[in-house]
Amino acid sequence: MPILPLRNQIQPYAWGSHSAIAQLQQRPFPTSEPEAEMWLGAHPNAPSQAIFPDHTQALDTLIAEEPSAWLGASAAEFHQQLPFLLKVLAAESPLSLQAHPNQAQARQGFEEDEALGIPKSDRRRRYQDATHKPEILCALTRFEALSGFQRLERSLAVFAQLDVPTLKPVLARFAKDPSSSGLREFFSTLLQADEPTRLQIVNETVASCRTLVGKNSEFEKNFEWCLRLNDLYPGDIGVVSQFLLNLIELEPGEAIYLPAGNLHAYLGGAGIELMANSDNVLRGGLTPKAVHGAELLRILDFSPFEVAPLRSVQTDSLEEIYVTEAREFQLSRLRLHQESWSGVVRTAEIWLCTEGALILAAKGCSLALTQGESAVVSANTGTLSVTGCGTLFRATEGSSHTREP
Repeated sequence: MPILPLRNQIQPYAWGSHSAIAQLQQRPFPTSEPEAEMWLGAHPNAPSQAIFPDHTQALDTLIAEEPSAWLGASAAEFHQQLPFLLKVLAAESPLSLQAHPNQAQARQGFEEDEALGIPKSDRRRRYQDATHKPEILCALTRFEALSGFQRLERSLAVFAQLDVPTLKPVLARFAKDPSSSGLREFFSTLLQADEPTRLQIVNETVASCRTLVGKNSEFEKNFEWCLRLNDLYPGDIGVVSQFLLNLIELEPGEAIYLPAGNLHAYLGGAGIELMANSDNVLRGGLTPKAVHGAELLRILDFSPFEVAPLRSVQTDSLEEIYVTEAREFQLSRLRLHQESWSGVVRTAEIWLCTEGALILAAKGCSLALTQGESAVVSANTGTLSVTGCGTLFRATEGSSHTREP
Protein backbone atom coordinates (compact mmCIF):
# COMPACT_ATOMS: atom_id res chain seq x y z
CA MET A 1 0.00 0.00 0.00
CA PRO A 2 1.58 3.33 -1.03
CA ILE A 3 -0.20 5.38 1.67
CA LEU A 4 -0.59 4.29 5.30
CA PRO A 5 -1.97 6.17 8.30
CA LEU A 6 0.33 6.57 11.30
CA ARG A 7 -0.07 6.32 15.04
CA ASN A 8 2.62 8.41 16.73
CA GLN A 9 4.24 8.45 20.16
CA ILE A 10 4.17 11.48 22.45
CA GLN A 11 7.11 12.34 24.70
CA PRO A 12 6.06 13.60 28.18
CA TYR A 13 9.07 15.84 28.85
CA ALA A 14 8.62 18.20 31.79
CA TRP A 15 8.77 21.36 29.63
CA GLY A 16 5.84 20.23 27.48
CA SER A 17 2.39 21.72 27.08
CA HIS A 18 -0.80 20.37 28.67
CA SER A 19 -2.92 21.56 25.75
CA ALA A 20 -1.17 22.20 22.39
CA ILE A 21 -0.74 18.63 21.07
CA ALA A 22 -4.08 17.52 22.54
CA GLN A 23 -5.80 20.43 20.77
CA LEU A 24 -4.09 19.53 17.50
CA GLN A 25 -5.32 15.95 17.83
CA GLN A 26 -8.77 17.11 18.95
CA ARG A 27 -8.47 15.36 22.32
CA PRO A 28 -9.69 16.67 25.70
CA PHE A 29 -7.34 19.09 27.43
CA PRO A 30 -5.64 20.06 29.69
CA THR A 31 -3.88 16.72 29.85
CA SER A 32 -2.77 15.22 33.16
CA GLU A 33 0.84 14.89 31.95
CA PRO A 34 2.88 17.39 29.92
CA GLU A 35 3.05 16.56 26.21
CA ALA A 36 6.26 17.95 24.75
CA GLU A 37 6.86 16.25 21.41
CA MET A 38 4.95 14.00 19.05
CA TRP A 39 7.42 11.97 16.97
CA LEU A 40 6.50 11.08 13.39
CA GLY A 41 9.10 8.83 11.87
CA ALA A 42 11.27 5.75 12.27
CA HIS A 43 13.62 6.70 15.08
CA PRO A 44 14.19 3.52 17.14
CA ASN A 45 13.56 5.37 20.41
CA ALA A 46 9.93 6.09 19.46
CA PRO A 47 8.97 4.80 16.01
CA SER A 48 5.56 5.58 14.54
CA GLN A 49 3.20 2.66 13.96
CA ALA A 50 1.99 2.17 10.39
CA ILE A 51 -1.65 1.12 10.43
CA PHE A 52 -2.72 -1.68 8.06
CA PRO A 53 -6.32 -2.90 7.77
CA ASP A 54 -5.61 -5.88 10.03
CA HIS A 55 -2.48 -4.98 12.01
CA THR A 56 0.07 -2.31 12.88
CA GLN A 57 3.83 -2.34 12.40
CA ALA A 58 6.64 -0.11 13.63
CA LEU A 59 7.78 2.14 10.79
CA ASP A 60 11.48 1.43 11.35
CA THR A 61 11.01 -2.33 10.94
CA LEU A 62 8.65 -1.82 8.00
CA ILE A 63 11.27 0.23 6.14
CA ALA A 64 14.03 -2.24 7.10
CA GLU A 65 12.09 -5.08 5.44
CA GLU A 66 11.86 -3.28 2.07
CA PRO A 67 14.20 -0.25 2.12
CA SER A 68 14.23 0.26 -1.65
CA ALA A 69 10.45 0.21 -1.90
CA TRP A 70 10.15 2.81 0.83
CA LEU A 71 13.24 4.97 0.31
CA GLY A 72 13.77 4.63 -3.43
CA ALA A 73 17.09 5.50 -5.05
CA SER A 74 18.48 7.08 -1.87
CA ALA A 75 18.17 3.91 0.24
CA ALA A 76 21.88 3.15 0.07
CA GLU A 77 22.91 6.75 0.73
CA PHE A 78 20.91 6.77 3.96
CA HIS A 79 21.95 3.27 5.04
CA GLN A 80 18.45 1.86 4.46
CA GLN A 81 16.96 4.17 7.09
CA LEU A 82 14.50 7.05 6.95
CA PRO A 83 16.86 10.06 6.99
CA PHE A 84 14.58 12.51 8.83
CA LEU A 85 12.40 12.79 11.92
CA LEU A 86 9.29 14.98 11.98
CA LYS A 87 7.98 16.29 15.30
CA VAL A 88 5.22 18.43 16.71
CA LEU A 89 6.95 20.40 19.46
CA ALA A 90 4.98 22.15 22.22
CA ALA A 91 7.06 24.09 24.74
CA GLU A 92 5.24 25.46 27.76
CA SER A 93 8.63 26.11 29.39
CA PRO A 94 12.05 26.76 27.83
CA LEU A 95 14.19 23.91 26.56
CA SER A 96 17.87 23.57 27.39
CA LEU A 97 20.58 25.73 25.86
CA GLN A 98 22.09 23.34 23.32
CA ALA A 99 23.85 22.69 20.03
CA HIS A 100 24.24 19.79 17.63
CA PRO A 101 27.45 18.43 16.02
CA ASN A 102 28.30 18.21 12.34
CA GLN A 103 28.61 14.79 10.70
CA ALA A 104 32.34 14.32 11.31
CA GLN A 105 32.04 15.43 14.96
CA ALA A 106 29.09 13.12 15.57
CA ARG A 107 30.87 10.13 14.06
CA GLN A 108 34.06 10.77 16.04
CA GLY A 109 32.27 11.45 19.33
CA PHE A 110 30.02 8.42 19.01
CA GLU A 111 32.97 6.13 18.27
CA GLU A 112 34.85 7.51 21.28
CA ASP A 113 31.89 6.97 23.62
CA GLU A 114 31.37 3.46 22.24
CA ALA A 115 35.06 2.60 22.67
CA LEU A 116 34.87 3.69 26.30
CA GLY A 117 31.82 1.51 26.82
CA ILE A 118 29.70 4.32 28.26
CA PRO A 119 26.02 3.27 28.41
CA LYS A 120 23.63 5.53 26.53
CA SER A 121 21.72 6.21 29.74
CA ASP A 122 24.88 7.34 31.59
CA ARG A 123 25.27 11.08 32.25
CA ARG A 124 28.85 10.83 30.99
CA ARG A 125 27.56 9.81 27.56
CA ARG A 126 27.83 12.63 25.01
CA TYR A 127 26.66 11.08 21.70
CA GLN A 128 23.63 8.86 21.18
CA ASP A 129 24.37 8.04 17.53
CA ALA A 130 26.84 8.76 14.72
CA THR A 131 24.65 11.23 12.83
CA HIS A 132 24.50 15.01 12.71
CA LYS A 133 21.28 16.84 13.53
CA PRO A 134 20.49 19.99 11.54
CA GLU A 135 16.88 20.98 12.11
CA ILE A 136 14.15 23.41 11.14
CA LEU A 137 11.17 24.58 13.18
CA CYS A 138 8.08 26.19 11.65
CA ALA A 139 5.85 28.00 14.12
CA LEU A 140 2.24 26.93 14.58
CA THR A 141 1.73 29.60 17.25
CA ARG A 142 3.76 32.63 18.20
CA PHE A 143 7.15 31.13 19.06
CA GLU A 144 10.20 32.55 20.87
CA ALA A 145 13.73 31.18 20.63
CA LEU A 146 17.38 31.96 21.15
CA SER A 147 19.54 31.19 18.11
CA GLY A 148 23.22 31.73 17.44
CA PHE A 149 25.67 34.29 18.77
CA GLN A 150 24.53 37.83 18.10
CA ARG A 151 26.64 40.70 16.78
CA LEU A 152 29.55 41.28 19.15
CA GLU A 153 28.83 44.97 19.66
CA ARG A 154 25.33 44.07 20.85
CA SER A 155 26.70 41.55 23.35
CA LEU A 156 29.19 44.09 24.67
CA ALA A 157 26.40 46.69 24.97
CA VAL A 158 24.05 44.48 26.97
CA PHE A 159 26.79 43.39 29.38
CA ALA A 160 27.84 47.02 29.78
CA GLN A 161 24.29 47.80 30.92
CA LEU A 162 24.24 44.79 33.24
CA ASP A 163 27.52 45.92 34.84
CA VAL A 164 28.18 42.59 36.61
CA PRO A 165 31.14 43.14 39.01
CA THR A 166 32.52 39.58 38.82
CA LEU A 167 32.56 39.69 35.01
CA LYS A 168 34.43 43.00 34.66
CA PRO A 169 37.93 41.52 34.12
CA VAL A 170 36.89 39.05 31.41
CA LEU A 171 34.52 41.60 29.87
CA ALA A 172 37.40 44.06 29.60
CA ARG A 173 39.42 41.45 27.70
CA PHE A 174 36.44 40.76 25.44
CA ALA A 175 36.09 44.49 24.71
CA LYS A 176 39.77 44.65 23.69
CA ASP A 177 39.32 41.62 21.42
CA PRO A 178 35.77 41.87 19.96
CA SER A 179 36.24 38.85 17.70
CA SER A 180 35.07 35.25 17.57
CA SER A 181 38.10 34.24 19.65
CA GLY A 182 37.28 36.91 22.23
CA LEU A 183 33.68 35.69 22.31
CA ARG A 184 34.90 32.12 22.77
CA GLU A 185 37.02 33.13 25.75
CA PHE A 186 34.13 35.04 27.34
CA PHE A 187 31.64 32.19 26.85
CA SER A 188 34.20 29.63 28.07
CA THR A 189 34.66 31.64 31.26
CA LEU A 190 30.93 31.45 31.92
CA LEU A 191 30.60 27.78 31.05
CA GLN A 192 33.65 26.59 33.00
CA ALA A 193 33.25 28.74 36.13
CA ASP A 194 33.42 26.85 39.42
CA GLU A 195 30.21 26.68 41.45
CA PRO A 196 30.84 29.61 43.84
CA THR A 197 31.89 31.87 40.96
CA ARG A 198 28.98 30.73 38.81
CA LEU A 199 26.45 31.45 41.54
CA GLN A 200 27.98 34.87 42.14
CA ILE A 201 27.83 35.74 38.43
CA VAL A 202 24.22 34.59 38.14
CA ASN A 203 23.08 36.35 41.32
CA GLU A 204 24.74 39.62 40.32
CA THR A 205 23.22 39.43 36.83
CA VAL A 206 19.74 38.72 38.16
CA ALA A 207 20.00 41.56 40.69
CA SER A 208 21.00 43.93 37.89
CA CYS A 209 18.11 42.79 35.69
CA ARG A 210 15.63 43.51 38.47
CA THR A 211 16.77 47.13 38.52
CA LEU A 212 16.81 47.44 34.72
CA VAL A 213 13.39 45.96 33.90
CA GLY A 214 10.93 48.70 33.04
CA LYS A 215 13.60 51.27 32.13
CA ASN A 216 12.78 51.17 28.37
CA SER A 217 16.06 49.55 27.44
CA GLU A 218 16.45 47.98 23.99
CA PHE A 219 17.28 44.82 25.94
CA GLU A 220 14.04 44.84 27.95
CA LYS A 221 12.90 41.43 26.70
CA ASN A 222 16.31 39.93 27.45
CA PHE A 223 16.14 41.24 31.01
CA GLU A 224 12.66 39.79 31.44
CA TRP A 225 13.80 36.41 30.14
CA CYS A 226 16.75 36.47 32.52
CA LEU A 227 14.41 36.77 35.50
CA ARG A 228 12.07 34.07 34.22
CA LEU A 229 14.89 31.66 33.40
CA ASN A 230 16.39 32.15 36.84
CA ASP A 231 13.02 31.33 38.40
CA LEU A 232 13.00 28.07 36.42
CA TYR A 233 16.70 27.22 36.71
CA PRO A 234 18.07 29.19 39.69
CA GLY A 235 21.83 29.60 39.58
CA ASP A 236 22.17 28.07 36.09
CA ILE A 237 24.88 29.79 34.02
CA GLY A 238 22.55 29.69 31.00
CA VAL A 239 20.64 32.51 32.70
CA VAL A 240 23.67 34.69 31.90
CA SER A 241 25.07 33.21 28.69
CA GLN A 242 21.70 33.64 26.92
CA PHE A 243 22.57 37.37 26.72
CA LEU A 244 25.12 36.44 24.03
CA LEU A 245 22.47 35.02 21.70
CA ASN A 246 19.93 36.37 19.22
CA LEU A 247 16.39 36.50 20.60
CA ILE A 248 13.92 35.78 17.80
CA GLU A 249 10.12 35.83 17.71
CA LEU A 250 8.34 33.81 15.03
CA GLU A 251 4.78 34.32 13.86
CA PRO A 252 2.78 31.30 12.65
CA GLY A 253 4.18 30.08 9.33
CA GLU A 254 7.65 31.56 9.94
CA ALA A 255 10.55 29.20 10.54
CA ILE A 256 14.06 29.00 11.92
CA TYR A 257 16.86 26.77 10.60
CA LEU A 258 19.55 25.51 12.96
CA PRO A 259 22.72 24.15 11.33
CA ALA A 260 25.49 22.34 13.17
CA GLY A 261 27.26 24.35 15.87
CA ASN A 262 24.38 26.78 16.42
CA LEU A 263 23.85 27.43 20.14
CA HIS A 264 20.12 27.77 20.70
CA ALA A 265 17.16 27.29 23.01
CA TYR A 266 13.46 27.13 22.27
CA LEU A 267 11.75 29.35 24.83
CA GLY A 268 8.05 28.80 24.22
CA GLY A 269 5.36 28.04 21.68
CA ALA A 270 4.23 25.22 19.39
CA GLY A 271 5.75 24.30 16.05
CA ILE A 272 6.49 21.68 13.43
CA GLU A 273 10.08 20.50 13.74
CA LEU A 274 11.97 18.51 11.11
CA MET A 275 15.50 17.22 11.57
CA ALA A 276 18.01 14.61 10.54
CA ASN A 277 17.13 11.30 12.20
CA SER A 278 19.41 11.80 15.21
CA ASP A 279 19.17 12.36 18.95
CA ASN A 280 22.54 14.07 19.46
CA VAL A 281 22.30 17.05 21.83
CA LEU A 282 25.16 18.81 23.63
CA ARG A 283 23.83 21.06 26.38
CA GLY A 284 25.24 24.28 27.81
CA GLY A 285 22.73 25.18 30.51
CA LEU A 286 19.08 25.74 31.44
CA THR A 287 18.71 22.07 32.28
CA PRO A 288 19.00 19.52 35.09
CA LYS A 289 20.54 17.15 32.53
CA ALA A 290 24.25 16.65 31.98
CA VAL A 291 26.25 19.55 30.54
CA HIS A 292 29.31 18.49 28.55
CA GLY A 293 31.08 21.82 28.48
CA ALA A 294 34.37 20.80 26.89
CA GLU A 295 32.67 18.97 24.02
CA LEU A 296 30.18 21.80 23.50
CA LEU A 297 33.03 24.29 23.19
CA ARG A 298 34.68 22.02 20.62
CA ILE A 299 31.67 21.85 18.30
CA LEU A 300 30.26 25.39 18.64
CA ASP A 301 30.33 27.92 15.82
CA PHE A 302 31.32 31.27 17.38
CA SER A 303 30.68 33.29 14.23
CA PRO A 304 28.21 36.08 15.15
CA PHE A 305 25.30 36.87 12.85
CA GLU A 306 21.88 38.51 12.73
CA VAL A 307 19.04 36.02 12.74
CA ALA A 308 15.81 36.55 10.81
CA PRO A 309 12.71 34.40 10.32
CA LEU A 310 12.89 31.94 7.43
CA ARG A 311 9.86 32.28 5.18
CA SER A 312 8.57 29.73 2.71
CA VAL A 313 9.01 29.99 -1.06
CA GLN A 314 5.80 29.55 -3.04
CA THR A 315 6.03 27.16 -6.01
CA ASP A 316 3.81 27.05 -9.07
CA SER A 317 2.07 23.97 -7.64
CA LEU A 318 0.76 25.70 -4.45
CA GLU A 319 3.45 24.05 -2.36
CA GLU A 320 5.33 26.38 0.02
CA ILE A 321 8.89 25.15 0.57
CA TYR A 322 11.21 26.11 3.42
CA VAL A 323 14.57 26.08 1.68
CA THR A 324 17.62 24.93 3.69
CA GLU A 325 20.99 23.34 2.96
CA ALA A 326 20.00 20.03 4.61
CA ARG A 327 20.30 16.88 2.49
CA GLU A 328 18.31 14.66 4.85
CA PHE A 329 15.10 16.66 4.85
CA GLN A 330 12.89 19.27 3.27
CA LEU A 331 9.84 20.80 4.93
CA SER A 332 6.96 22.22 2.93
CA ARG A 333 3.37 23.26 3.50
CA LEU A 334 0.17 23.01 1.49
CA ARG A 335 -2.78 25.27 2.23
CA LEU A 336 -5.69 24.24 0.06
CA HIS A 337 -9.09 25.88 -0.29
CA GLN A 338 -10.85 23.30 -2.44
CA GLU A 339 -7.94 23.35 -4.92
CA SER A 340 -6.13 20.20 -6.02
CA TRP A 341 -2.39 19.53 -5.74
CA SER A 342 -0.36 16.73 -7.29
CA GLY A 343 3.29 15.78 -7.25
CA VAL A 344 5.57 12.83 -7.93
CA VAL A 345 6.82 10.91 -4.90
CA ARG A 346 10.33 9.43 -5.25
CA THR A 347 11.20 8.65 -1.63
CA ALA A 348 9.48 8.08 1.70
CA GLU A 349 7.43 11.05 2.86
CA ILE A 350 5.42 11.86 5.97
CA TRP A 351 2.36 14.10 5.80
CA LEU A 352 0.68 15.78 8.77
CA CYS A 353 -2.65 17.59 8.70
CA THR A 354 -2.77 20.58 11.06
CA GLU A 355 -6.09 22.04 9.93
CA GLY A 356 -9.20 21.02 8.00
CA ALA A 357 -9.83 17.79 6.11
CA LEU A 358 -7.92 16.54 3.06
CA ILE A 359 -7.62 13.40 0.95
CA LEU A 360 -4.34 11.86 -0.25
CA ALA A 361 -4.73 9.58 -3.26
CA ALA A 362 -2.42 7.49 -5.48
CA LYS A 363 -2.60 4.21 -7.45
CA GLY A 364 -6.20 3.54 -6.54
CA CYS A 365 -5.50 4.07 -2.85
CA SER A 366 -6.82 7.04 -0.89
CA LEU A 367 -6.65 8.21 2.71
CA ALA A 368 -8.60 10.99 4.40
CA LEU A 369 -6.71 13.05 6.97
CA THR A 370 -8.25 15.46 9.44
CA GLN A 371 -6.57 17.77 11.93
CA GLY A 372 -3.88 15.96 13.93
CA GLU A 373 -3.73 12.90 11.66
CA SER A 374 -0.73 11.79 9.63
CA ALA A 375 0.41 9.34 6.96
CA VAL A 376 3.53 7.81 5.45
CA VAL A 377 3.89 7.60 1.67
CA SER A 378 6.31 5.17 0.00
CA ALA A 379 8.82 5.82 -2.78
CA ASN A 380 6.88 3.66 -5.25
CA THR A 381 3.73 5.77 -4.91
CA GLY A 382 4.21 7.62 -8.18
CA THR A 383 1.92 10.63 -8.57
CA LEU A 384 0.21 11.66 -5.35
CA SER A 385 -2.79 14.00 -5.39
CA VAL A 386 -4.22 16.02 -2.52
CA THR A 387 -7.70 17.52 -2.46
CA GLY A 388 -9.87 19.20 0.15
CA CYS A 389 -9.67 22.23 2.38
CA GLY A 390 -7.02 22.57 5.06
CA THR A 391 -3.30 22.65 5.83
CA LEU A 392 -0.75 19.84 5.43
CA PHE A 393 2.93 19.73 6.27
CA ARG A 394 5.07 17.52 4.05
CA ALA A 395 8.38 16.01 5.20
CA THR A 396 10.66 14.49 2.59
CA GLU A 397 14.38 14.24 1.88
CA GLY A 398 16.28 17.31 0.70
CA SER A 399 17.84 18.08 -2.64
CA SER A 400 20.74 15.97 -3.82
CA HIS A 401 24.00 17.75 -3.18
CA THR A 402 27.24 17.14 -1.35
CA ARG A 403 26.56 16.35 2.27
CA GLU A 404 28.32 17.90 5.23
CA PRO A 405 31.75 16.31 5.77
